[in-house]
Amino acid sequence: MNNITPYSSPHYFIYLLLLLLPIMIGLWFGKRLHIYDFFATVVILWITFFGGNMSQGISLIFYILYEMLLVFIYLSYRKKHNNFWIFTMFVVLAIVPLVFVKLDPLLKNATISLFGFMGISYLTFKAVEIIMEIRDGAIKNIKPYEFVRFLLFFPTISSGPIDRFRRFQKDVLKVPSRDEYVELLHSGVNKLMQGLAYKFIIGYFFGTLLLPKIQILTLSYRGETPLGISWALVAYMYVYSMYLFFDFAGYSLFAVSISNFMGIKTPMNFKAPFKSKNIKDFWNRWHITLSFWFRDFIYMRLMFTMIKHKWIKNRVNIANFGYLTLFLIMGFWHGETWYYIVYGLFHAGAMITNDAWLRFKKRHRKSIPSNKLTHAFAVFLTFNVVCFSFMIFSGILDKLWF
Repeated sequence: MNNITPYSSPHYFIYLLLLLLPIMIGLWFGKRLHIYDFFATVVILWITFFGGNMSQGISLIFYILYEMLLVFIYLSYRKKHNNFWIFTMFVVLAIVPLVFVKLDPLLKNATISLFGFMGISYLTFKAVEIIMEIRDGAIKNIKPYEFVRFLLFFPTISSGPIDRFRRFQKDVLKVPSRDEYVELLHSGVNKLMQGLAYKFIIGYFFGTLLLPKIQILTLSYRGETPLGISWALVAYMYVYSMYLFFDFAGYSLFAVSISNFMGIKTPMNFKAPFKSKNIKDFWNRWHITLSFWFRDFIYMRLMFTMIKHKWIKNRVNIANFGYLTLFLIMGFWHGETWYYIVYGLFHAGAMITNDAWLRFKKRHRKSIPSNKLTHAFAVFLTFNVVCFSFMIFSGILDKLWF
């Protein structure tokens, strides 16, 4: 049997639903079957990482042991000391495996690629969050099995959403009442059906039926028009954007749905992002758990440090520098290719421009109209800015130009 990517085939859903049934029966009767939860996790991880090629599974085991060692060494240290540079060292060490994996395509080093397994980014975000919240004093104690359970929570292991340890722990330690669990089941079924429609109907239409044909048409203009620009490229921009949203949102809905069946209220990852009125609103609606993670653990901490040490005195310049740093890191996280980096810089520029407009609008609120028409225009403009950024992100320009 080959490894099965989560939520990608009927086989996976059959295994999943069979394994979930005892968990759901237990919760229906007010009991959380911790030992069976562990068994179900092992089975899902086995078919995901050990079903055929076991290299990913072996990498996962060593990764978990490595991160656990870091977390518990730092937890022991933090109970007596609180040195910033020691904390920074542990954060850097926690992301080293992810850095190796991200550098692999650039360096084409077979040894580095041994560190890779599906979902390493999301597990790294969780591990770093724990280290940071230990440093903040928000997490004062954590047991090894709690750490492993949090990182290896199988509904979210491959593509998120990225939960927070303390929120997750509250759900795990609490058994929902019958009425609460009925609501979770209702929510889970709705999200499962919505995810099936998003991923396997709408996403399939845009990504499998439409996108390849439009890509061929788009690339046919290479060398025929200046920079290969054509109406086909515009069509590609919109079709790819629709595919990206419905495919990814479908995965996220599956993860939240299965979590609900297990009595866990995993946070939603998307909230009608194409209805956003500006780019900041968009990042509050798109890949929410990732954008909030970057906001809380990179942007806000960088802002605090810069203000505290007075590296830059002007608050606007501090915020702009923060945007550039944040989205540049996000670009590199996606990959070390020029279009991911440009994608990050584009969004940094969009955030800086948006903030400048909001400041201008605040100063001239009496002379700038605000009504349904201006709101509709703002949504239309934001939608097109976002779709343009997704065209950059897709890599089509790399194929078209190089």
